[in-house]
Amino acid sequence: MAEESQNEAAPKQARSKVAEAFMSVPADEASTCPEPATARLTWHGSNETAGEKIEYSCTAAHLDVRSDTGRLVGKMFSLTYVALGEDGSASPSRPVTFCYNGGPGCASVPINFGGMGPRRVRTDGVSHLAYPIEVEDNPYTLLRESDLVFLDALGTGFSSLAADADTSKVFGVDGDADAFCRAITTWLEENGRWTSPVYLFGESYGTVRNAVLMRLLGERDVKVAGVTMLSAIFDWVQTLEGEDLYHLGMTPTYAATAHYFGKVGAGEGADKWFDRALEFTDDVLAPALLKGDRLDPEKEADIAWRYAELIGLPAEHIRRNHLRVTLDDFRRGVLADDGRVCGRLDTRFSSEAPSSLQTSSEWFAGEDAADDAVESSWTMAFRDFLHRELGYKAPARYISSNYEQVGVNWNWSHREPGKMDSTGCPNVATDIATAMRRNPRMKLAILGGRYDAATPYWNVMHDVSAQFLGDALKERLEWHRYGCGHMAYVDEPTLRQMSADMEAFYNKQ
Repeated sequence: MAEESQNEAAPKQARSKVAEAFMSVPADEASTCPEPATARLTWHGSNETAGEKIEYSCTAAHLDVRSDTGRLVGKMFSLTYVALGEDGSASPSRPVTFCYNGGPGCASVPINFGGMGPRRVRTDGVSHLAYPIEVEDNPYTLLRESDLVFLDALGTGFSSLAADADTSKVFGVDGDADAFCRAITTWLEENGRWTSPVYLFGESYGTVRNAVLMRLLGERDVKVAGVTMLSAIFDWVQTLEGEDLYHLGMTPTYAATAHYFGKVGAGEGADKWFDRALEFTDDVLAPALLKGDRLDPEKEADIAWRYAELIGLPAEHIRRNHLRVTLDDFRRGVLADDGRVCGRLDTRFSSEAPSSLQTSSEWFAGEDAADDAVESSWTMAFRDFLHRELGYKAPARYISSNYEQVGVNWNWSHREPGKMDSTGCPNVATDIATAMRRNPRMKLAILGGRYDAATPYWNVMHDVSAQFLGDALKERLEWHRYGCGHMAYVDEPTLRQMSADMEAFYNKQ
């Protein structure tokens, strides 16, 4: 998941509290990490994959994250799925994909039990999941194409920090990528998989991690074969309200959402309406926002009317806000007549509007029907799997989201390749371009949804186009746009199409 706020200069007192939270279970004491557990399981296909079967081993374990001098930084929890041959052994030439979510401060359960792992919690459209929690062999699992290693970032899940770890370095853009790089090389060494094609699969902030990691791994002599960016965000300035790029990126998502709820575009196809919004954003809204108060008032009124026709809010309201509509404003407004608010991670989800006394914008930003509908079911299914099928004696608490201790203390400073100084609001699209130019055989897939208001699709298109990649590199880059939100795998038709797209991606030479 992606958080919308940042706190680059967190007070020292706040940082010390973060350290204290993890020092209670220091990673350098063996007793804090359960013994690894492995089980041999069978995946059976269904639907389009009927008749397929994969024997696989699943291992829950911790990976040491150590500095170049051997000092322990932390222990990163991993859940590994490895397909087995007829002789019961793994293939050293089979691809291995390292998978993770974002936040920063989120563990990897959603991308695992949500849709990429061999087990999946069955979803119910845009409805809130209820008991019983239904878990099935996932017909669209990425295990069909690659062995899978799901990693929990330090400070999340079952991952812990060493007692003397400097959280200001670990919890940050560059420190996080460094930790993942070290965990990945540890896994490759411990499993003897140095000749396996290495793939990365990140969601949300995990795509920021991907961008830095695909460059960093190359610099440390680990050749990356392919990278998948699901619900991507590259330029963090676009999360800041008031920035023109923020308002531009949100507009097509607003339009898609209003169309989904039948507020606009009657009789128009969803993709066609989204394309219309993209064109409006590029050709009409962008030049208008750049002019600020130099825009002629009559022109502004005309654009506000056209904008209203796209997103379903009153034209006068849009004009009063000078064509700048915030996400909170839209979420509260688009379904106001129905007494409801739409979601953020997936705007197709909705819930009853909060009380008029609940006026905190920060609180409202974290209230999300899309998250509430599925998150706890995923985590409970994951814990049940570890307990019953792996016999893994896990700690009682699994930190699925640690925004309070990790996210708000995140160090956003990043040294972009080719620049002398660090920036506090990173744009990691530069890292992607650098990695691709250094390794022109690497493949890159960017996947996104129309209803994702956390990492809007327009922004990613803008960021990559601003890198001016040559034609040969563009042939290594593919785009996939789906009728889903941030957590694409929640939507079963999208998951089905993603599976086909990933099969083609992994088979691409």
